[in-house]
Amino acid sequence: MPIIAPSILAADFGRIQEEIEMVNESEADWLHVDVMDGVFVPNISFGQAIVKKMAAYSKKPVDVHLMITQPDRYIGEFADAGADHIYVHFEACDHLHRSIQLIKEHHVKAGVAINPHTNVSLLHDVLEDLNHVLIMSVNPGFGGQKFIYNTLAKIRTLKKEITDRNLPTLIEIDGGVGLQNAEKILEAGADVLVAGSSVFKSDNPKETIKRFKAIEKQYTFSD
Repeated sequence: MPIIAPSILAADFGRIQEEIEMVNESEADWLHVDVMDGVFVPNISFGQAIVKKMAAYSKKPVDVHLMITQPDRYIGEFADAGADHIYVHFEACDHLHRSIQLIKEHHVKAGVAINPHTNVSLLHDVLEDLNHVLIMSVNPGFGGQKFIYNTLAKIRTLKKEITDRNLPTLIEIDGGVGLQNAEKILEAGADVLVAGSSVFKSDNPKETIKRFKAIEKQYTFSD
């Protein structure tokens, strides 16, 4: 079954504890938290104090996606706030290998995120150091965007590289993921689906999560 990580960015912020409790009670695997600084992306979301509170409420691993400039300054603080996984952006790191090692020094699983325009081959030199790769399937910064279908080719390319090298690295997809395209994304080789609006804006979020979890995961590597 796929790993499902509801994105709290799409939740009702006035009911944040209730929304996280819904995720706790659901079949979801992780809680995805997007941290935005208004510089790397044109929006501002959560700081360390809010993430710490979310982590306290969450019974699921907390999946923290840092969409920020100079992320090394804050990796320790988000680890201390309760992050179980931390992702830095390829495009935001001058010394990517150093950033990955810094995450691991804080005993947190390390991931790298890439924007839609970034070629997955640029991660080949650090792939063995990564627990996760997060492929953005929309332009980062806002929820509710449409899935960019060229992402499927990127997933296939990266999955083949991971398989050929016999690595345990997970591929996570973030942006425009819904029940209408989840099967194709998983067939391309994804392991983790970040679902925001499709979960929190649905009439029955728990049932929607259950339907995501029920999708059969069958990889196909042909374009």
